[in-house]
Amino acid sequence: MTNTATTAKPNSNSAAPAENSALVSPQGVTTIADTVVQKVAGLATREITGVHALGGGAVRAFNALRERIPGATASAGQGVSVEVGERQAAVDLQIVVEYGVAIADLAKSVRRNVIGAVEQMTGLEVVEVNINVSDVHIPGDDDTDESTESTRVQ
Repeated sequence: MTNTATTAKPNSNSAAPAENSALVSPQGVTTIADTVVQKVAGLATREITGVHALGGGAVRAFNALRERIPGATASAGQGVSVEVGERQAAVDLQIVVEYGVAIADLAKSVRRNVIGAVEQMTGLEVVEVNINVSDVHIPGDDDTDESTESTRVQ
């Protein structure tokens, strides 16, 4: 009888986390799409001062072209990739930081904001947020490009 009680406890413990999950209840299961987590993480990253942009050079160039098309908008999930399970998510970010910002502090703030936003909005546990800083934005670089373009076309 002791073995039966011992065997019953692990079974009831393994079922308890699923029942206690915000996404699994006796009334049904809620599934969160990857794109939902991707957009939430992207928007949460952009909220942090010091993040200039998300994505690598090619992705940013493609989205700059897309923004010029009437009716098209930039993707909120640009520079964000995610893996979403039933109860957990992992997020990978590729960001461009403003020059002069302490990258370690920025990464800590981004990580905290992304975890908070994703967990609050989706109910998923965020197990990791990996951040790849792909470039540093230097103020004034964009201004020279825009002034050159505006003087060429009249």
